[in-house]
Amino acid sequence: MLTGCIQDLAFSNINRDTADVLLANGCEVITPRSQSCCGSLHAHNGELELARELARRQIDSFNLDEIDAIITNAGGCGSHLKTYGHLLHDDPFYAAKATLWDKKVKDIHEWLVKIRFRKPTAGAGVSEVTYHESCHLCHGQKVVSQPRQILNSIPGLVFKELPESNWCCGSAGIYNITQPEQSQKLLDRKVANLRQAGAPVVATSNPGCHLQIANGLRACGDHPCHEVTQPVTLLAQAYRAESSALTTS
Repeated sequence: MLTGCIQDLAFSNINRDTADVLLANGCEVITPRSQSCCGSLHAHNGELELARELARRQIDSFNLDEIDAIITNAGGCGSHLKTYGHLLHDDPFYAAKATLWDKKVKDIHEWLVKIRFRKPTAGAGVSEVTYHESCHLCHGQKVVSQPRQILNSIPGLVFKELPESNWCCGSAGIYNITQPEQSQKLLDRKVANLRQAGAPVVATSNPGCHLQIANGLRACGDHPCHEVTQPVTLLAQAYRAESSALTTS
């Protein structure tokens, strides 16, 4: 499992949730200590040589012949991680490894649906949720239905579709830093759509989106949506509620 940089720093709980969900579905979870930054933000910024070096380091951190999948829970990182084959296509030492790497990298939602994840029997402690699609996940990785399948599998959780759910929130890698005014316009539109959806919780699948939307909602003050989370976190909460019920029964 990939732990990432921003995800591990700002949302280490989501990495824990991801590992717990994988374990609950019979997967052995390996998180190499030597793994590094995936190089996504460097590639966004045109620093391709550094991005290539980080890709090589990342590949060297995993024994590709002994694992079934390399799981990522960050849409932006995952989109870049799946392009190592292209990034290193002319590297005589890494081209073949990078091609194999691309085949094994899976987004957590994509992987859970592929292995037919176990549907929880308990709720997640949330009544209603909507879902914002990370651009890199839905447009870059074409992972669209799987997060919704996970949310819809949780008992007692009503899923409300978000208007323009696949429109950018304005985070977009480093876009909110390089183009703050346009980024704010996109965020304002996203916050307005969240108000229209009316759910108290919004799930997303990328740390950049998570931070951007949380900041937008915080600035509103009286917005009906007051919590940002991720689908894998809600699934982990449902699994934990199952275990708690068994312990107390």
